[in-house]
Amino acid sequence: MYSIEEINAMNRQEFIGKIGWVFEHSPWIANKTWDYRPFPSLHVLYQLMVQAVTEAPLGDQLDLIRAHPDLGGKLKMTDSSVKEQKGAGLDKLTEEEYYEFAALNKAYAEKFGFPFILAVKGHTKDSIYKAMKGRITQTQEQEFQTALTQIFAISKFRLDEIVKLETKGQGA
Repeated sequence: MYSIEEINAMNRQEFIGKIGWVFEHSPWIANKTWDYRPFPSLHVLYQLMVQAVTEAPLGDQLDLIRAHPDLGGKLKMTDSSVKEQKGAGLDKLTEEEYYEFAALNKAYAEKFGFPFILAVKGHTKDSIYKAMKGRITQTQEQEFQTALTQIFAISKFRLDEIVKLETKGQGA
């Protein structure tokens, strides 16, 4: 874990290497955010990272969304994604559940052009499946925005795990 002071003392390469992974395979976000140092709090760091994404061209946002793995998939994932999916029980799918998730993931990706994304912390495989079934009926724009919102939640969970709060209320 790092304090906000330790993060502020990092050079650009250290910052990108130690913080950049919170957005899946997208170190460009940390690279852009580093320019706004020093960060007075974890909350400000997080908000600046979100701002880097929201101000990015749509193509970069789409690349960020597409950098995420399928939920319940068996492809190569980052250690963080493996841990997060395991916490939701997606590592214990039955063969039938695996094929149901695979079919939904495929239908979703074919409709929207990117994977289904959900911040799985606090979810179960059943609640994830229900969310997938419900969200596949949404519009392209709705799902694009929902995917970004879910990515922001994922990155916040990840930042909270690596940045230690020095005083109460600093992370709010």
